[in-house]
Amino acid sequence: MSKANKSSAFLAALSPEAIAPTEPAVQDNTPEPAAPRTSRKQAGKKHIGGYFDPDVVEKVAILRARLRLDNSALIKRAIEDLYKKHESQRAFGDA
Repeated sequence: MSKANKSSAFLAALSPEAIAPTEPAVQDNTPEPAAPRTSRKQAGKKHIGGYFDPDVVEKVAILRARLRLDNSALIKRAIEDLYKKHESQRAFGDA
């Protein structure tokens, strides 16, 4: 078979008439249920993030390594410590 015959046979096989559906197409307009975007670990939780300068990112990385915590645990610990500090200041009238 020559190259021209192979090309024309290939193109003919791609025509819409040559491609017959194996099953009749059924149009289903019902929307797909949305896949859950969160894992079980994240269910019911809220994401808090920020943009930091490189020096702050380095401090976070060092603290994560020293304390063996992930970002979420490290941020939680920092917020709890800050909250305690401000609660004690309110209790003693310093704030």
